[in-house]
Amino acid sequence: MNFFRHRPLGLPVFALLITVAGCSSADDSASAAVPSPGAGVTKLCRGLDRVLPSKVDDQDRRDPEPASALTAGWGDPAIILRCGVERPSKMDDPEADGVEVNGVGWLLEKQDDGSFRFTTTLRKAYVEVTIPEHRTGDGMAPLVDLASAVKKAIPEGIAD
Repeated sequence: MNFFRHRPLGLPVFALLITVAGCSSADDSASAAVPSPGAGVTKLCRGLDRVLPSKVDDQDRRDPEPASALTAGWGDPAIILRCGVERPSKMDDPEADGVEVNGVGWLLEKQDDGSFRFTTTLRKAYVEVTIPEHRTGDGMAPLVDLASAVKKAIPEGIAD
């Protein structure tokens, strides 16, 4: 069964993005910048937080600091999810790479540190997931694990 499909995003693609960013601190706990979306998106993100899985890519949930319903994490180093992020400028690039995983579209961006950042497209809120470099060998397994929660909590459409 093919869970995902690779395709260029192309124009006009409007996407919803949640940015995920994590880094290690001295105490090895992950941290993530908490987005500041409007009230409507915040409500959607709180709903997403309630339906997120306890495990992603066989890693237990271990939320980053500071604690927020707009961020979540799994494993160490953490797979980080941020909900309510700004729309990535890369979504304007007709050559940008995208994937579809179990009915959820994602913008794919390789980061300078070897990690991958995925941002949802065509959803009412942007959700971003960052997968650390050492976990990229697992492919898009984290996106497979997160797809049903995103579909349940973040409706299809264009973010305001």
